[in-house]
Amino acid sequence: RAARAGAKEFLATLPQLLVCCGYDAAVGGRTVSEVWGLDLATLRWEAMPDLVCARRGHACCVVRGALVVIGGTFPGSGISQGRFPPTSRVEMLGKGEEAFVELPPLSCGAVFGAVAITVDERHSALGQVLLLGGIGQDSTPTSSVRLVDLATGVCTPQADLLQVRSHFAAAQIPDGSIVCAGSQTAELRGRPVQGALDAVRTWRELPSMSVGRFGCSGCVLSDGRFAVLGGFHRSLGNSPFESSCEALTIGGDERWSPLQAMHDSRHQFACATVAGCVIAVGGNSHRKSAEVYDEVLGRWLRLPHDLPHDCGLDGMSAALL
Repeated sequence: RAARAGAKEFLATLPQLLVCCGYDAAVGGRTVSEVWGLDLATLRWEAMPDLVCARRGHACCVVRGALVVIGGTFPGSGISQGRFPPTSRVEMLGKGEEAFVELPPLSCGAVFGAVAITVDERHSALGQVLLLGGIGQDSTPTSSVRLVDLATGVCTPQADLLQVRSHFAAAQIPDGSIVCAGSQTAELRGRPVQGALDAVRTWRELPSMSVGRFGCSGCVLSDGRFAVLGGFHRSLGNSPFESSCEALTIGGDERWSPLQAMHDSRHQFACATVAGCVIAVGGNSHRKSAEVYDEVLGRWLRLPHDLPHDCGLDGMSAALL
């Protein structure tokens, strides 16, 4: 009984997994504005405040305890805009707040399929994020990297990626370096040099993945490896969606190693890691499933409760709050 009480007390200290928006392919398709939170102590989902703007293919991260959602595409109309025009809109859900608020839009314009990573926040009233890659208003993928000041929306160019990238996996590893992977290639931006002022941080190539992945998700495992999960691979014929996973050892003998495949194939899905576990949600239009990879056991386990939505979603994002 004491052990059970101790376990519950520990689980109650873990952050909540927030899963944002996405695309519902059922009944002609629709983009949703809903946000759900997974309580890691009870493994139950609860409804959170909806976004102001429904969107898919957006980026999200946590800055100073607030959830920030950037860009994406939203339901549009008219031939010139297309069915899902991109947006430059930015929203934030403050800690303890009951509604999202809109922040200044991105000065670099509309973008979707990008990845946002929280960086040094000292020089901004609301914090800063690094926005990597994505697809702009002209429907062209980019290699651009922009430092976004959330208080003003100003996007300051940084050293470009080696490859144009959209709908890819990226994360910051423990030493401060940033890793990106997608379409089989991978690259790394090294940590800043201690004591250096305005040092230029460039990207270097990493070993290629075992298979090409578009719409994959990634996270950092507890041992420091960078894991990439799922995705879309055109050469797989009638079943192009991947359930396979692999992890990159960084430094020294850099190489990819296979991880156990997920129960379900997924692309453009929500993914996060906490307390030695990787949680994957959505990314499959036929299932509302969620599952967790236990790093100690080396296996995937289904969560007891599916995502509380009418059907499966893709084009999602997630963050730990």
